[in-house]
Amino acid sequence: MIIYVHGFNSSAGSGKARELAAWLDARGRGAEFICPDLPHRPAAAIALLSDLISALPRAQVKLIGSSLGGFYATWLADRFDVKAALINPAVHVQDGLKSVLGPQKNYHTGEEYLFTRQHLDELAALDKPAPLRPQNLLLLVETGDEVLDYREAVNYYAASRQIVVPGGDHGFQSFPQYIETILEF
Repeated sequence: MIIYVHGFNSSAGSGKARELAAWLDARGRGAEFICPDLPHRPAAAIALLSDLISALPRAQVKLIGSSLGGFYATWLADRFDVKAALINPAVHVQDGLKSVLGPQKNYHTGEEYLFTRQHLDELAALDKPAPLRPQNLLLLVETGDEVLDYREAVNYYAASRQIVVPGGDHGFQSFPQYIETILEF
């Protein structure tokens, strides 16, 4: 089962999630994919994802996380000893999201909520100085990411397999070219 973990203020309707679902459907593998809409509270998102993983045989679980979803997928991969592909992942996200405290709106669902210090505290509780199982992680970044500095991810995941693509953006434009590589990993 491939569990796609979307990013901040995103949903199951994210572009990469839809693209991956279509790719898998076209190959008769659509039943192997799930992308849940995550709650905006980090603790609730981790609980939901942990419940999904716990309900499946570990050997069958693979994670793909984008941006904040990459941060979550890193924690989950360490906790459950599963593999994860991380696409332009956020690193030490509680620091980067301090600047967005206040009202938020989900890009896809329109849900509005208040992003508070408690959200940051929940994110900080998930942060680690380094991944515990770097061999389980595949990092994919584009150097043109306008939201996150790709070098932070390259440094944080130094012991993991890495694919660094020149140019691009935070949406990871080259995603279609790497779907097979991600799934093989």
